Amino acid sequence: MEGLETVVLLGVTVLAGAVLAPRLRVAAPLLLLVFGLLLGFVPQLRHIQLPPETVLLIFLPVMLFWESLTTSLRSIRRDLRGIVLLSTLLVVASALVVAGVAHLLGLPWNAALILGAALAPPDATAVAALGRMLPSRNFMLLRAESLTNDGTALVLYAIAVGLTLGGNYTLVDIAGLFVLSYAGGAAAGVLVAGAAYLFLSRVRDPLITNIALLITPFAAFLLAEAVGASGVLAVVVAGLIISFISSRISTAASRRQMESAWPLGSYLLNGALFVLIGLQVQAAVHAIELRNVGRLLVSTVAVWVALIVIRFIFQTLSITLIRLLDRSPSQRKRRMTYRARVVSSIAGFRGAVSLAIALSVPSILNDGSPLPGHGDIIFISAGVIVLTMLVQGPLLPAVVRWARLPDEPEEEELHLAELAISSAAVQAIDDLADRLGITPEVQDRVADEYRTHHSAIQALYRGSGTDGTTQSRQEEQTLRHALLHTKREVLLAQRLAGTVDDTVARRIQTSLDIEEQRLTGVETYD
Repeated sequence: MEGLETVVLLGVTVLAGAVLAPRLRVAAPLLLLVFGLLLGFVPQLRHIQLPPETVLLIFLPVMLFWESLTTSLRSIRRDLRGIVLLSTLLVVASALVVAGVAHLLGLPWNAALILGAALAPPDATAVAALGRMLPSRNFMLLRAESLTNDGTALVLYAIAVGLTLGGNYTLVDIAGLFVLSYAGGAAAGVLVAGAAYLFLSRVRDPLITNIALLITPFAAFLLAEAVGASGVLAVVVAGLIISFISSRISTAASRRQMESAWPLGSYLLNGALFVLIGLQVQAAVHAIELRNVGRLLVSTVAVWVALIVIRFIFQTLSITLIRLLDRSPSQRKRRMTYRARVVSSIAGFRGAVSLAIALSVPSILNDGSPLPGHGDIIFISAGVIVLTMLVQGPLLPAVVRWARLPDEPEEEELHLAELAISSAAVQAIDDLADRLGITPEVQDRVADEYRTHHSAIQALYRGSGTDGTTQSRQEEQTLRHALLHTKREVLLAQRLAGTVDDTVARRIQTSLDIEEQRLTGVETYD
């Protein structure tokens, strides 16, 4: 199939998933994966390839950068110890357990180790797409883990492939690889974020700002890979730093442009990726001899179950050890309950990174002979991805309801922040007006507007007169929406009559859109 036909097919499939998913009440990635599996029944479509370098060099930098931009830094600081354990030791433990299970079921040791490295890390894009029904703290913990664990997995993969091709590694060598992966990746992310800060702090054009931000994740990935470090970690570190300093290097216009373009681009890439995963799974199944399918299906289910079990056991053991070592009150508040560990075990989805690692496994050894178990690695990896997505994905909402996990009061924090900034603005009006030489008429008009807004926020926060305040605001919004509709109808009539030019009409339409956004509130993306 030609490139343009493939792009159109992927675009139409992603569009169909976006339209049908809300109506069918399923997560869009699950539906897109099913679409990919169904498309794979068409023989010509099974030839569409998912090159591993495409996933690692094009898809991942964009999607991980956006995920890191919208991740809570406060949550990362609070749960840093757990995140480090899950993204390092759990990945190693998962890889060894998967390798052991696969080897017991007939896969050669070298191939089993490669398989373990491929399937060890939960996937950041799958977690971001399917884990949003989790309470915010649990979601942020899982999100941070999945953003940082690829550094460990890729080092394990490099070691496993190196051993398979005849290499030797000492403990010092292995420790050096891990240090280089994490320290080098973090350093690359810091350097690129620093360079971005120096450039963007001198720029105010929204277009230039967002072009520079688009280049940032690829530059971080490239710099890290050039020194043999983790490109994924470099992208994440750069994104976290840019997120922290965003208000100092961007304008309102550039942020609105970014918050419109990046979610769309990330959604399209993510959707296309799940469709391609479905197609690749079909290709992997058809590449296996029929007599081996039964054995590989058993191996796939066993590995999938092992991943869930080891995740639960590891969290239980690590929490028990932390409780013995740290009995501080703050630690007790952060303890993960039994039910929370069950939810976390079910939410450990595998996705594109695992498949990319499996597809990048060399099929030929140094002596020219085929790698034993090469096809098995791809089949089992693809099968586990499908099981985590199509079984754990639909199961997760029911498990979350069963767990009854407490959620953080975000609405209370929102009201507190709004009250603080509104109060500060009201108090600053007189001083700022005097300093800027504002006339009393304008000062009084602005002061009345701000005080009215502040009073409404106070009433909502204290709960006094909430019903009346809410009804009044709803009536005001209804009237203003009706007036905006009238304005747009008049503008359209003037445009059709040729009274105003299209360029003038677009400028007026933009101002009306901004006015509507002030009424409805700006949609946020996380």
